[in-house]
Amino acid sequence: MSDPFIDELSAVVGFSGNPLDRLSEKRDDAQALAELAAHAQARSLVFVSDTPVLKQRGDALDAFFNLAEVEALGARDEQALLGQTPEGPMFATLLRPDVARRVEPNGALVLPGREDLALIDLRSLAAKALLPRPTIAMMAQGKSLLFWHAKHRFCSQCGAPSTVSSAGWKRECAACKAQHFPRTDPVVIMLVVHGDRCLLGRQARFAPGMYSALAGFLEPGETIEEAVRREVMEEAGVRVGRVTYMASQPWPFPATLMIGCLAEALTEEVIVDYSELEDARWFSRAEVQDMVGGAPENGGPNGLGAPQPIAIARSLMRAWAFA
Repeated sequence: MSDPFIDELSAVVGFSGNPLDRLSEKRDDAQALAELAAHAQARSLVFVSDTPVLKQRGDALDAFFNLAEVEALGARDEQALLGQTPEGPMFATLLRPDVARRVEPNGALVLPGREDLALIDLRSLAAKALLPRPTIAMMAQGKSLLFWHAKHRFCSQCGAPSTVSSAGWKRECAACKAQHFPRTDPVVIMLVVHGDRCLLGRQARFAPGMYSALAGFLEPGETIEEAVRREVMEEAGVRVGRVTYMASQPWPFPATLMIGCLAEALTEEVIVDYSELEDARWFSRAEVQDMVGGAPENGGPNGLGAPQPIAIARSLMRAWAFA
């Protein structure tokens, strides 16, 4: 039987393809959680701050630790149940930040005395495809969840310390009884089109020649469509009409949901907000085909480049360019 979601653009963006059954119905079941933790094949992803810890054997990397190996690392800060694979339960563990130190000249994180372990940031792991896609997707889930725990140790209602509950999917305040849940920040990212051209922008921090889709955070009280129209007007001075959803992407830097849209421009004049962008202009379909058709590191023949393949912006550009 063919996969009914095989043509879904969200299925091929970076950090998608999470294979876990999240077991949300078991998060408050103490007996079920004890059984999952005692499972012979229970494994965990491990992080220090926001950096994954990996087993390193020669050139091979392994992201999974059994729970005895996690305990041997010591200095555990938080642990959460991510879900279950066919092999067994999957957890995410956050170690205390003081177990690692930075070394010069590049400031890389290391665990002293553990030369068998490597600390590699998730963006690099994904961009260089150093681990399988399902593993990267699970790591994105774990990183975002543990980041929330690290930044929300105190109750936002009364300021008292909060504690972890619901297998890592809730924090509770004993003082005022408030409950706090992990947050995901929505961002609209839109390919603005007008006839056979699309509008792309670049920030000063981008690699030379690289352009991308415009993007911005969705604000309280906005629909997705309203946020798209506002952001395009603010950054490029272009008025937008119809907005169509295309795809979404979990973006764990630190915990964002990218909502990809196609936006139809009603005006053509570009008025760049230089506090937001270094440049913005219209590109022909042929130019965008060149930008996304070759190797990411080479860009197009005119010295123009697109975001790396893990970014939803490149998927949006490619879907439009070759439609």
